[in-house]
Amino acid sequence: MCSPIVLVSACVSQAGAHAAHFAQCKYVAAVADGARCAPLIVPALGAATDFAALLDLADGILLTGSPSNVAPARYGQVPHDAALPGDAARDATTLPLIDAAIARGIPLLAICRGLQEVNVALGGTLHQAVHAVAGMRDHRERKDDALAQQYGPAHRVLPAPDGVLARVLGSAEPLMVNSLHGQGIDRLAPRLAVEARADDGLVEAFRVRDARGFTLAVQWHPEWQAMENPVSIKLLQAFGDACRAYKQSRNTVTSGEM
Repeated sequence: MCSPIVLVSACVSQAGAHAAHFAQCKYVAAVADGARCAPLIVPALGAATDFAALLDLADGILLTGSPSNVAPARYGQVPHDAALPGDAARDATTLPLIDAAIARGIPLLAICRGLQEVNVALGGTLHQAVHAVAGMRDHRERKDDALAQQYGPAHRVLPAPDGVLARVLGSAEPLMVNSLHGQGIDRLAPRLAVEARADDGLVEAFRVRDARGFTLAVQWHPEWQAMENPVSIKLLQAFGDACRAYKQSRNTVTSGEM
């Protein structure tokens, strides 16, 4: 049986003198090794994207993290810091894709920027600088640290006792996660349910309440050295299992139509 196909969101950035679509290797490896699915990187083409064709192929979607941020205009704000990087082409690709994928019941795993995209796509807002919000900790990484330190355990996350995350992990016990983001959830979209918070109250994970398929978004980076992290392994296995179930359901429907 062929592996499920997981669409992996791409960013637009410079590769030398040329613009390029790219997805970091760690996300591709998380899909291939952790979820045991076939990753397919989706270029950020915006309105030129054939969304229906992509969703017809997809058994799952992974929304990656990124150095860029969702444009504040997408959630009714003006930029607080014009120097922060954006990616308009990615916004114009992932935001329409999210609602369409959820409507089809396609499994969705969203990471860091991906979590923020889901919230914005469904009507929520973001803090543009979490560290400037009263009572919030600084969730940013130290840029001068080695990667192992940047992606090392940074703070606790408290899973909701009866949530999907706790069920996937087999426990609602607090867990330590990395933290490499300057922005975060402000107003949670109405269709979303909190799955975990940091000690300072910031939403660190959520699901889509009315989704027919698996949906989980996390603010931390489970893809980092995923196969060495028991929490990451459980998250990716659950996502992969959901993708296989979705693929099987599509095959069953197709067989029944023949």
